[in-house]
Amino acid sequence: MKTFWCKMQYWLFPAVLAIGYFCTIVQGQVAPPTRLRYNVLSHDSIQISWKAPRGKFGGYKLLVSPASGGKINQLSLQNTATKAIIQGLMPDQNYTVQIIAYNKDKESKPAQGQFRIKDLEKRKDSKPRVKVDKGNGNKPSIPEEVKFFCQTPAIADIVILVDGSWSIGRFNFRLVRLFLENLVTAFDVGSDKTRIGLAQYSGDPRIEWHLNAFSTKNEVIEAVRNLPYKGGNTLTGLALNYIFENSFKPEAGARTGVSKIGILITDGKSQDDIIPPSRNLRESGVELFAIGVKNADENELQEIASEPDSTHVYNVAEFDLMHTVVESLTRTVCLRVEEQDREIKALAHATIGPPTELITSEVTARSFMVNWTQAPGKVEKYRVVYYPTRGGKPDEVVVDGNVSSTVLKNLMSLTEYQVAVFAVYSHTASEGLRGTETTLALPMASDLELYDVTESSLRARWNAVAGASGYLVLYAPLTEGLAGDEKEMKIGETHTDIELRGLLPNTEYTVTVYAMFGEEASDPVSGQETTLPLSPPRNLRISNVGSNSARLAWDPTSRKVTGYRIVYNNADGTEINEVEVDPVTTFPLKGLTPLTEYSIAIFSVYDEGQSEPLTGVFTTEEVPAQQYLEIDEVTADSFRVTWHPLSADEGQHKLMWIPVYGGKTEEVVLKEDQDSHVIKGLEPGTEYEVSLLAVLDDGSESEVVTAVGTTLDSVWTEPATTIVPTRPVTSAFRTGIKNLVVDDETTSSLRVKWDVSDSSVQQFRVTYLTAQGDPAEEVIMVPGSQNNLLLKPLLSDTEYKVTVTPIYDDGEGVSVSAPGKTLPPSGPQNLRVTEEWYNRLRITWDPPSSPVKGYRVVYKPVSVAGPTLETFVGANVNTVLIPNLLSGMDYNVKIFASQASGFSNALTGVVKTLFLGVTDLQTDQVQMTSLCAQWQVHRHATAYRIVLESVQDTQKQESTVGGGTNRHCFYRLQPDSQYKISVYTKLQEIEGPSVSIMEKTRSPPTQPPTFPPTIPPAKEVCRAAKADLVFMVDGSWSIGDENFNKITDFLYNTVGALNKIGADGTQVAMVQFTDDPRTEFKLDTYKSKETLLDAIKHISYKGGNTKTGKAIKHVRDTLFNSEAGTRRGIPKVIVVITDGRSQDDVNKISREMQEDGYNIFAIGVADADYSELVNIGSKPSARHVFFVDDFDAFKKIEDELITFVCETASATCPLVHKDGIDLAGFKMMEMFGLVERDFSSVQGVSMEPGTFNVYPCYRLHKDALVSQPTKFLHPDGLPSDYTISFLFRILPDTPEEPFALWEILNRNSDPLVGVILDNGGKTLTYFNYDYSGDFQTVTFEGPEIRKIFHGSFHKLHIIVNKTSAKVVIDCKQVGEKAINESANITADGVEVLGRMVRSREPHGNSAPFQLQMFDIVCSTSWANNDKCCELPGLRNEETCPDLPRSCSCSETNTGGLGPAGPPGGPGLRGPKGQRGEQGPKGPDGPRGETGPAGPQGPPGPQGPSGLSIQGMPGMPGEKGEKGETGLPGPQGIPGGIGAPGRDGSPGQRGFPGKDGSSGPPGPPGPIGIPGAPGVPGITGSVGPQGALGPPGVPGAKGERGERGDLQSQAMVRAVARQVCEQLIQSHMARYTAILNQIPSHSSSIRTIQGPPGEPGRPGSPGAPGEQGPPGSPGFPGNAGVPGTPGERGLTGTKGEKGNPGIGSQGPRGPPGPAGPAGESRQGSPGPPGSPGPRGPPGHLGVPGPQGPSGQPGYCDPSSCSAYGVGVPHPDQPEFTPVQDELEAMELWGSGI
Repeated sequence: MKTFWCKMQYWLFPAVLAIGYFCTIVQGQVAPPTRLRYNVLSHDSIQISWKAPRGKFGGYKLLVSPASGGKINQLSLQNTATKAIIQGLMPDQNYTVQIIAYNKDKESKPAQGQFRIKDLEKRKDSKPRVKVDKGNGNKPSIPEEVKFFCQTPAIADIVILVDGSWSIGRFNFRLVRLFLENLVTAFDVGSDKTRIGLAQYSGDPRIEWHLNAFSTKNEVIEAVRNLPYKGGNTLTGLALNYIFENSFKPEAGARTGVSKIGILITDGKSQDDIIPPSRNLRESGVELFAIGVKNADENELQEIASEPDSTHVYNVAEFDLMHTVVESLTRTVCLRVEEQDREIKALAHATIGPPTELITSEVTARSFMVNWTQAPGKVEKYRVVYYPTRGGKPDEVVVDGNVSSTVLKNLMSLTEYQVAVFAVYSHTASEGLRGTETTLALPMASDLELYDVTESSLRARWNAVAGASGYLVLYAPLTEGLAGDEKEMKIGETHTDIELRGLLPNTEYTVTVYAMFGEEASDPVSGQETTLPLSPPRNLRISNVGSNSARLAWDPTSRKVTGYRIVYNNADGTEINEVEVDPVTTFPLKGLTPLTEYSIAIFSVYDEGQSEPLTGVFTTEEVPAQQYLEIDEVTADSFRVTWHPLSADEGQHKLMWIPVYGGKTEEVVLKEDQDSHVIKGLEPGTEYEVSLLAVLDDGSESEVVTAVGTTLDSVWTEPATTIVPTRPVTSAFRTGIKNLVVDDETTSSLRVKWDVSDSSVQQFRVTYLTAQGDPAEEVIMVPGSQNNLLLKPLLSDTEYKVTVTPIYDDGEGVSVSAPGKTLPPSGPQNLRVTEEWYNRLRITWDPPSSPVKGYRVVYKPVSVAGPTLETFVGANVNTVLIPNLLSGMDYNVKIFASQASGFSNALTGVVKTLFLGVTDLQTDQVQMTSLCAQWQVHRHATAYRIVLESVQDTQKQESTVGGGTNRHCFYRLQPDSQYKISVYTKLQEIEGPSVSIMEKTRSPPTQPPTFPPTIPPAKEVCRAAKADLVFMVDGSWSIGDENFNKITDFLYNTVGALNKIGADGTQVAMVQFTDDPRTEFKLDTYKSKETLLDAIKHISYKGGNTKTGKAIKHVRDTLFNSEAGTRRGIPKVIVVITDGRSQDDVNKISREMQEDGYNIFAIGVADADYSELVNIGSKPSARHVFFVDDFDAFKKIEDELITFVCETASATCPLVHKDGIDLAGFKMMEMFGLVERDFSSVQGVSMEPGTFNVYPCYRLHKDALVSQPTKFLHPDGLPSDYTISFLFRILPDTPEEPFALWEILNRNSDPLVGVILDNGGKTLTYFNYDYSGDFQTVTFEGPEIRKIFHGSFHKLHIIVNKTSAKVVIDCKQVGEKAINESANITADGVEVLGRMVRSREPHGNSAPFQLQMFDIVCSTSWANNDKCCELPGLRNEETCPDLPRSCSCSETNTGGLGPAGPPGGPGLRGPKGQRGEQGPKGPDGPRGETGPAGPQGPPGPQGPSGLSIQGMPGMPGEKGEKGETGLPGPQGIPGGIGAPGRDGSPGQRGFPGKDGSSGPPGPPGPIGIPGAPGVPGITGSVGPQGALGPPGVPGAKGERGERGDLQSQAMVRAVARQVCEQLIQSHMARYTAILNQIPSHSSSIRTIQGPPGEPGRPGSPGAPGEQGPPGSPGFPGNAGVPGTPGERGLTGTKGEKGNPGIGSQGPRGPPGPAGPAGESRQGSPGPPGSPGPRGPPGHLGVPGPQGPSGQPGYCDPSSCSAYGVGVPHPDQPEFTPVQDELEAMELWGSGI
């Protein structure tokens, strides 16, 4: 609706009337107007005047039509009008004019006539129109409208700044030129007189001519008449700054000592800031005038213009009213030029100047002093302006003229400020004296001391800080895994010594102290301290050591010890035992292995944990051998063996014998209490060796004792010799040593090992010397029980001779020698590279054999200049990650080992990062003014930056495209020019090096172009296009036949660029629109490009008015449905082509279609309204809105439009409208029909309130199994990288079994890709098939994953790319796992929601849950941009958009209501109309009396998270299921690295470990959201009453629940009432049962299950009651509520502590000031008044002035249509008030 403001108003509306209509007009008694006259104003406009009739009449009707027939244009005028202007006429066309006076329903006879502009001009040319001064023929003619001429002798420099944006339009710009001509004519213009310059601006300003460009007025007027229209945006601030820097300069013609005037003409609100540039102009002495037209912002004009506003700001309602302010403007400018001239001359005699010597001093953190030297002359004030250099609002201080210093206060600390001091005189101000100063940092606390350290506390003190308002103390453990457990304390300014309690023992803490100054914090001071460890036991004593037992004793150290943990193991680690004991001080160890070294560790156990161990070592004794073995009772074939066992630990005995001279060994196992045995079946006269050993209980064997006996010969009988050995028999040469080995070589040590072959050795003497015969032989004595020795320190790379000699009681044995050699000194070895990435890599090396102190790693790029970088790591580190490297770059790496003697030789190598760049870069479709680049897609790229640089003039074009794009085109290039194309690959924030090629555009053709082929070939960008495409073509009269043919040529070329036409490609439809849209052909009409192009060529021109909104609605309702050929899952694209402003509303229908996922391109030609095009087109406008000057300019946008349309027409990733922007992806809720308009047709689905009670969500009931064919959702499959986004809620009746939140099945019902939730196991799983066809799954679990199963709404993002799958819950990443690149899916199956995993067919079972949002976005950065505005706990009102339905009933921006116009006269009586639609709401009647209180209203919108209401203690649950494995015990003492165990253990099974203690119970959770009432089940029959069972064991405490959504008071009361009734009835039934001694369960009450109450504190157990008599069999009781599963056990034993990283952790910054907490209060509903009696309908009143704004609240958007705000009703005429000076009116006739 156009609004034009002026002194008087008239209403103009076009109407179409039949010519014959006038024959039926009833002539009344009203006198007709007379003296109809014509005055030609221009070649297409005329002014009509007449004389008013006598008598009373209400107004006029002016009718104009072509004399040859055609549209009649009618204008209603008030009775005071005597003139009207008609524009848009054809000079050689005859027109008929009728002017009719009317009064109520009576009309006069028409005063009528005919005219033709050419005929009138001939008459006009015969009369003199302009008076010419004969004395100067060059003097310009003055138009009749200008009645004022500035006669002052004062001169000025005037710069006019003209808005040339699109919103003005070419027609209105002609009126701007006329206004400028009148303005220039009013002044005496010349090079030595007043000078006039002009600049035009839109998006970028430009100088049309400078002040010194012309020397005469005629030249300036000619330049104004030829001023070109620029077009663009409205950046007024940029333009004001531009003329400040360029126009008022000496080189541009500006003069000193001359008045400076700036005049701004604009029609809209600026898109940038206008305050600083306008202030700069005014302060530099330029007087600013601002002229606003149409939609200009008057407040903005007042900010720009100089004061006073009454004489410097002008605002008119329409461009044709600009001439009404010319005289007032020129008079004011002329007057101000005279006044400024006098002021300038007066100032010329006065002494002025800026102050000097700016000095700053007394600098603090919040202030500093500014001093200056006084300025010359009489200074009234000094103005000190200051602001932060980095940006901020300027502040100022004004002091008297006799003051030369001031203190600037309330500054920010550590901030540089710009300071300017101006001397203010009576009529002017000086230039500024400028300088800078930086405030100091806030004073910080000092001398932080940590003292009085205990196991669980420490004290901190520091020096007080003057001026501090308090202190913030942060402290946190530095131990890995605990660093996030940070705590803070806020204390007053008087406390500087505090105690920190509740600390962990033996833990290093960092303590940080900030001095607070209000909300600002100083730099921190930090310190580290480690709490004391828990005290271990002392004084370990080991006694009573036997072959398989020992006793331990120790001393306690603390009364807080709750027990001891004893760990003992053998040396090789194959036998590890552990036992926990009470607080005792002695303990026996049994079941040990003889001759085994055991390590002992005893830990003190406290409530806080366990201490460090007290350790010790002992070796068990040898099992003693049998000392007596006797052979007697010898016969020829037998003898008896007798022995004496010496140990009670012995078990069975094994007796073996063998002929001495060879034969078979035989053996027998005897009972443990046997001490003799007869060996039978021997050979006569044969000598036997007999052996005896003991087999112990643990399977080990004692030493063997042997004897020799001989059977009797069968011929003679000689007594056998009895041998009674007392110790094993040895030879004469006693070696005592065997298997001497020298190994474990290092650079400074050797280890000697040997086997002891004789137990009687008392000592060993070990000697060693160098092989060269070093005389200094070293001797070491070791005990006889030791069989190894470490020799050190030795020389490196030296051979040694080592000799070991056994020493007996009676002398030495035989010595044994062996050589050994130490290792040479060496550096690190075997450099390896892993984890290569684009900006980092990891290097690993093998450490040298000799000890090192650390390593120095040095690296430098090979091929580019750069510094040498290095890093240091510890001695136990042999790998390091090197970050911040260049992509695809070779680096020289050197690794030095730091040893005692210095650095070793370097281990060198060359390593290389991965190359982040494209491959196969080449050009394509090189034309004269465009070219395209294409490349091979990089597998990890997230974006590409493409730079095109001209070699000739170095001008650049730059674009950024998505990571999946492999092609980009540049347009508007110069023919025959060399260009450099560079592609930079980006991976998130990483950008790789450029890959570049050179290309030259084609030269202009030297021969005439050949005719294009009949069927244009498809463009490369459109080969994969697949969409439903509709062209909407404006066929109104303003286009004409010739231009319509140009449109069809444009459509022919655009459609010709497509590849495949038809159901398996792109379908095309076309609509031509005027007053009524006409479908030229539907989407499924043509199946080939040939027939489609032929149809386009034969479209006929329609003609009519321009109703774009009606046409868009026609396209939506008629073409985009299945009957017209629309396909599901295919992008819907609309291209609108128009040349003018629509005569109906387009905003509402365009917005609805964009929100429904339609992609709309808008093309405007000539006089199209750019702002309307922006509303029609999708976002971003730069991609969807095009504008050309005329129909010949289509070629300029053809390639770009084709590219954008074809990129949009992608079925793999179509563009959809989401959250106000267009992005590639799928709106899955719409595709499954889960939207408000479609859900009722989906079985098993109901709509319910979602979050905030304003978002709708959809409950998928049990076995709903919502599904859609894949070919309708993802016909071309899924992209390689995408984000799956859900907003959902698990319900109480959601089963515990796994179900697929969403999955895609193939035609055999096999899952291809999906997301599985396991409600029982509390896990989330994503699965798909990788590129090699292997099925892959990744499962996420943990506390953050478990949150989504707790019954609240949660937002889940699953980000899938080529290397990993990430899970983001409630806008926080909680997990990431590696996967392979995904394979694509097939489109022959279905996509299902909620399908149970156990279902084997597509029609199986599904789980119930609530779903509010479901989208798949073809981007991996979508989750990073999401703010979770739909979740109450995460919503930020400052950054989140308004909630749905919190709307304003004014959907469009409208100006303020003007004053009421006079009542119009009655119109002509027309034929009886059809029944109209319901009229607007009438005025409110008087307030009725207070009625009775109404019923409780529905719950209000959900408020912010509040405090939960604690419920009554719940009943004890039944015993829960067995929990998972408990917490493992603490780690044992570090042992030596054992050898790998053997398969199949010969040893006995170890002792089972004890179950770990259960963790402490978690804190109780607040009340969850109450579940919706379930459907009442069928009431079952009452069963017999059951016997009272024993009280159940209380169930384990469940996990902490999430914060429930705040419910209405009514709902909370209802739930509480149900719970109370249930409890009361339960208790009454129990009391009744006790009194009657009849065991009974509580009564079964069917009710809605309320929310679980917070667990109460456990009460003390009551005394057990007496056993009652058995009752009669009762009814079966209700099943008890199952207990919640026990918490998951903690992870296993923690590994050894890793080496500390390099560097120390910095202190955490102080938290920012907390924002004010929001408060949500539900108002009590007021009682509704009783309805008053309905009054009679009144006459439609005059619209009143706009009322004050009402209170904000929620409203239903459907109610907005009743107010009629923003757009006219479709069935009502559109009134447009216009005005002309001297009571003349313009008639806008588009058809004239």
